[in-house]
Amino acid sequence: MNKKADNTGITVVKIGGVALSSQDTTFEDIVSLQHKSVKLVVVHGGANIVNRWLDKQGVTTSFVNGERVTDHATLEMVTAVLAGLVNKEIVAAINCLGGRAFGLSGVDGGLLGARAGDKAMGFVGRIEHVAAAPLVALIEAGFVPVVAPISLNLGCEAPHMLNCNGDTVAGEIAAAVGVEKLIFLTDVVGILDGSGKLIEELSGEEAEALITSGVAKKGMIPKIRAGVRTLSKGGVARIVDGRCPHALTDEIAGKLVGTTIRR
Repeated sequence: MNKKADNTGITVVKIGGVALSSQDTTFEDIVSLQHKSVKLVVVHGGANIVNRWLDKQGVTTSFVNGERVTDHATLEMVTAVLAGLVNKEIVAAINCLGGRAFGLSGVDGGLLGARAGDKAMGFVGRIEHVAAAPLVALIEAGFVPVVAPISLNLGCEAPHMLNCNGDTVAGEIAAAVGVEKLIFLTDVVGILDGSGKLIEELSGEEAEALITSGVAKKGMIPKIRAGVRTLSKGGVARIVDGRCPHALTDEIAGKLVGTTIRR
């Protein structure tokens, strides 16, 4: 009889440019937590690195509500940089620090399936399917899965890959796996109200209202929506300042100030 996969206690961590700094402690924290048997799935972005490579190639780019408008040239660069350079740098850093990381994109094993949505956004995927089993299998085998936000195109037409927002991917994976917590390591202290004051806790409805009112803007929009998606499966979302030394271990220990989105 096959052993049933144990999804309990898994935490999804979304990291962006803040965790790719040479001064950051996120990778040390991941290794430390792995050695303590904390079950992690890491989803990464890397928009600033993609921007630098697009600039080198003379390719212009733009964003709408925190998502990159993606034409053919941009899709090629996003795939090469995120699924290649950035993903492998993260995996190498974790492994060199004594951890065990396994890098993959949403294309590998059909982990993420999406379809292109708004034509104005180009080849941006709207995720319809997440195969949680490969992630759980990697965790059970002693690895930290590190996921690049590139998906399989369920339309089965060229291009066969689609660009997905990393925050959205983190939320969909969190919902599919049924995690206890989704953590966003950001470059802000959390969600701020209209006067710039930190909101320490709010419901999914209150979080969506911040988008509707225009208080939450740009890159915070996909984070909030991903957090709300996590609530649908019983988890909570945390948006915290990843610039703080050892932010991830402090967050796991309940020591970090930030915003909690819960039911």
